[in-house]
Amino acid sequence: MKKYIYLFLISVVALGFNSCSDDDDNAPGNPVINANNSFNTSNNVLFGDSLPFKINVSDSEVPLSTLKVRLYYSEEIVSETVIRTKTNGDYSGKIFIPYYANIPNGTATLKLVLQNIHLTITEQEFDLPVQRPDFPYLTFVSSEGEYKMNRTGLYEYEAKDNFPEKINGYIKSPIVGSNGNEIFFGWEDNAIIQGSQTSIPFSYFSAGEYSISFNTLNYEAAPFIVNYVINDVTMIRIDENNYKAEIGLTQGQDVEVTGISDFSSWWIDEDFFSKSGANLKFKPISGKYRITADFSLKYLKVEAMQGSNVAGLQSDGSGAIWIIGDSQGKPAYSNSGWDPNKAICMAPMGNGKYQTSFVAGKTITSKAINFVFFHVKDWSPSFGPETLTVNSELVIIGKGKDINGVDKGNIALASGKTLTDGKTYVFVVDVSAGIDKAVLTVEEK
Repeated sequence: MKKYIYLFLISVVALGFNSCSDDDDNAPGNPVINANNSFNTSNNVLFGDSLPFKINVSDSEVPLSTLKVRLYYSEEIVSETVIRTKTNGDYSGKIFIPYYANIPNGTATLKLVLQNIHLTITEQEFDLPVQRPDFPYLTFVSSEGEYKMNRTGLYEYEAKDNFPEKINGYIKSPIVGSNGNEIFFGWEDNAIIQGSQTSIPFSYFSAGEYSISFNTLNYEAAPFIVNYVINDVTMIRIDENNYKAEIGLTQGQDVEVTGISDFSSWWIDEDFFSKSGANLKFKPISGKYRITADFSLKYLKVEAMQGSNVAGLQSDGSGAIWIIGDSQGKPAYSNSGWDPNKAICMAPMGNGKYQTSFVAGKTITSKAINFVFFHVKDWSPSFGPETLTVNSELVIIGKGKDINGVDKGNIALASGKTLTDGKTYVFVVDVSAGIDKAVLTVEEK
């Protein structure tokens, strides 16, 4: 009997112990934040600062998990620092105070969020007065050198020097205050933003002495004077070396290019323009075209368009035909390659005819050629021996390495043929009988 009583008592104790253990496992805990004097705000807190903090946290019942320090502008969270809190005690870190355009001095909100492993959360909020730094100066950094931008007024800065007509660079601030950082201003999506070191494309009427200015509140800057214009249409910047305009042009229309100081020395594509002195006249059929001014190669690249996209060959023979491949390119054959971005748009001359002229030794190689005619500015579809007949003694279309020694669809020189350096060769693809009955002719001029 005593044995049974003894076993019963052991069972009761065990049940009690397990019950206590279950209670501990399910206890929510009590995270406690002690944030008095946790943030170093003895100096004014500035946009662009990395604000240090030291926060004491504890939970007497359940292990802690994370401490999150969040910064809000109005109701939007703009910055966050997350710290793992394995034990009770002090935790240190920094939270970045973002620097944005057009944000006035005001009061931000700091929110502390402490969580234990049972997902119990304690929060505290603090008001944080923040103001814009009044930089003593800025620095304009370019490949030409660094230029000091002197303060001319609240948030206003200016560098005056002998600059080239176009100068690219970013702007940086000095470190202000004990918690400050360098602030960078650069160019993204055709606008100045903070946090970028991509060059800003400043420009003026001509090289010489002028001022570059910048406002650190609203990010207004100057000068952006040089406008490249084609027939009263201002070209849009693509990147540092390329600007484009998408315009309607009429066959025989005069084309006026203004703003390009050395345009008289640019290479002119005679498939698209005839030139008389400084005057250009448009040669292809009327339509919408994208004209890209390539300042690195100094030529106007012309591409036929349909709506907002470059054109492709249509079933009725309208649209565009593209050349992609080796051995040819404009304004030099060294610009060629199997890259659709380097595709040449043949000039649409009307009645289903598309033309491109090459000068041997300059825009096409003399000893060997290798390219394909495509329906689109992409890899497919293209013309092959089933859809393109070659009416020329100079070139052939590949039917396969095992048939005529040339990859199927590729244009190559006929056996024993070469091009004469300095001579112009006009390639014309005629689809007037149907896009599956195209004819290629090559004429030496």
